Amino acid sequence: MKKVAFVFPGQGSQKVGMGKDLYDSSALVRHLFDEADEALGYSLTSLMFEGPEEELTKTENAQPALLLLSAAIDQRLKKEGIKPDMTAGHSLGEYSALVSAESLGALEAVRLVHTRGKLMEEAYPSGKGAMSAVLGLSVDEIEKVIENVDGVVNIANINCPKQVVISGDKTAVEQAGEKLKESQAKRVMPLNVSGPFHSDLMKTAAGDFETYLSEIAVEDARVPVYANVTGAPVEEKEEITRLLVQQLYSPVKFQQTIEAFVEEDVDAIVEIGEGKVLSGLVRKVEKSMKTFQVSDEESLQTFIDWYREES
Repeated sequence: MKKVAFVFPGQGSQKVGMGKDLYDSSALVRHLFDEADEALGYSLTSLMFEGPEEELTKTENAQPALLLLSAAIDQRLKKEGIKPDMTAGHSLGEYSALVSAESLGALEAVRLVHTRGKLMEEAYPSGKGAMSAVLGLSVDEIEKVIENVDGVVNIANINCPKQVVISGDKTAVEQAGEKLKESQAKRVMPLNVSGPFHSDLMKTAAGDFETYLSEIAVEDARVPVYANVTGAPVEEKEEITRLLVQQLYSPVKFQQTIEAFVEEDVDAIVEIGEGKVLSGLVRKVEKSMKTFQVSDEESLQTFIDWYREES
């Protein structure tokens, strides 16, 4: 039996038309999408299939849309008898990973991330926060620069060697970007996001989110879920809940997670959901790692065929 890790994408991977192919070809997917629309009280499915893009891109819509598609693909694979040996997600994707590990129910998670998205949007005034990707410098090099910047700026994502995202108030992030270029960063690219996610500025959302999360049924995970906050496996429900609250304002340690998967000798890392961002990051961490990206019927079948091949 092949040993596989499932990874789940975060915000930014959404696009109009996502999931339509799977919805049209699978009664299981249609049922889940219809249930999600009912749970939310509006047609997320219509937004996913038809847009408009600016509405789908809103945090409170993008997050449940991405989770819903990932959960649908995960259910399709389980129906085929394929389950992950371990899971992880990038930021929002951690919730999809918890659904896959049966720590969260799919519909409960859709509602949860819809609320999470609203709280994140409300945590800091629109347009006042920013995030930028920094290429070519190490975490230590970046930390030395940003600690001398006025205002709030923190490391938000450690994606792969020398690809790090910073987050904070817009003026501080822009000032940090200039200083990082002077410190020989290859590129500093502003990201098209609506807030300063995974920074200290999200701590105001954390309290409200913790209250909401306390009412959600979180179970022990059936397989290890590698947490964003630690890059290490977690299975116990109290620890999962605690780390989800911290995750709002802590760096996403994605590189450490992939390095841990490599140490576990997985045969492949499979990106479940829209986009190819994580597959690209995996290859930058470990060139030799076999990756799959599953987002539609064709890519789903390609992965299933490989999984069932005799080793």
